[in-house]
Amino acid sequence: MKKKAGKKCDLEALKGEVLAFAEEREWLQFHSPKNLSMAIASESAELMDLFLWCESHDSRALPEDAESRARIEEELADILILTLQMANVTGIDLGQAVRTKLEANSRKYPVSLCRGRALKYTEL
Repeated sequence: MKKKAGKKCDLEALKGEVLAFAEEREWLQFHSPKNLSMAIASESAELMDLFLWCESHDSRALPEDAESRARIEEELADILILTLQMANVTGIDLGQAVRTKLEANSRKYPVSLCRGRALKYTEL
């Protein structure tokens, strides 16, 4: 699969933009961890809906269609915005959380055992 590189993104700057957006609208009162977690799940379901009934090989071509790509981008943006706001509300350092999770996954999924295999770590 061909990797597509994107422009560099400053995660902390994005978190600030998301926070400012919510503050300007006085939405922080609604942004409890419970509500944000449910909104993330809802937006994730909307992303999944775009691929529903699509065969795996067809799903790889879906982002090549301009209309489908725009819808995928919109749902991904919604998920990321809500995730960033969850990090804002809970005080979680997402960069560190991702690094910590990658380290844990590296131990659970050593390259020598899992390369090219889609198995859970308990099955390797």
